[in-house]
Amino acid sequence: MSVSRSHRLFDLMQVLRRHRGTVAGLTLARELGVSLRTIRRDIVTLQAMGADIDGEPGVGYILQPGFLLPPLSFTEEEIQALVAGAQWVSRHTDDALAHAVQNALAKIGGVLPPDLRRGLDDNTFFVGRSEKGSSVLDLAQVRRAMREQRKIRITHADQSGAASERNIWPIMLGFIDSQRFIAGWCELQGDFRIFQADHVMTVSFLDDHYPGNRRQLVKEWRAQEKHPCKQRDCG
Repeated sequence: MSVSRSHRLFDLMQVLRRHRGTVAGLTLARELGVSLRTIRRDIVTLQAMGADIDGEPGVGYILQPGFLLPPLSFTEEEIQALVAGAQWVSRHTDDALAHAVQNALAKIGGVLPPDLRRGLDDNTFFVGRSEKGSSVLDLAQVRRAMREQRKIRITHADQSGAASERNIWPIMLGFIDSQRFIAGWCELQGDFRIFQADHVMTVSFLDDHYPGNRRQLVKEWRAQEKHPCKQRDCG
């Protein structure tokens, strides 16, 4: 089964769980951004996998409780680790990632047995919310640029306040204390550099792809021992 279809089936299960009662196929199609024909085909697939889904085309569908897709098993320590990690992401990154991690926890909660599901609501940890510095950077767009290996043009102020325009190849985001950093190859310097987000004055997301492989560039950067903890900002 392709990854994209697997994700769609997970999302379909999530929507069915959320509605609790009978939901029309057109409603499911609209929420998932697919055709009604795709919904009908995916319902048949889920039923064949053992999902207890009642209903039929033209009437609507309802998911009976108790179906696990796929079966998951976590220890209490693993559940606590997931919750603590989700709190950190929610309070220290950006809104898009915060929304994504809450959706992920909801999906996990939907396939956990009741005795473990309670661990998702256990207030064992408190992760404080960091004060995010002001920045023109949209971190969600930066992550997209990294996934698509696209260049970014920024105007960046160094420690003395002198500004320069750089084309960079973003390869990694860093979150240290309340600060955010972008690591990447700087075309101006011809080397890897780290840019503090609140020192970026302007930003443009370019259509140009940078060469090579992002993961390989990360390996090369780490091999040079240029880590955010050691070199926090570019000069």
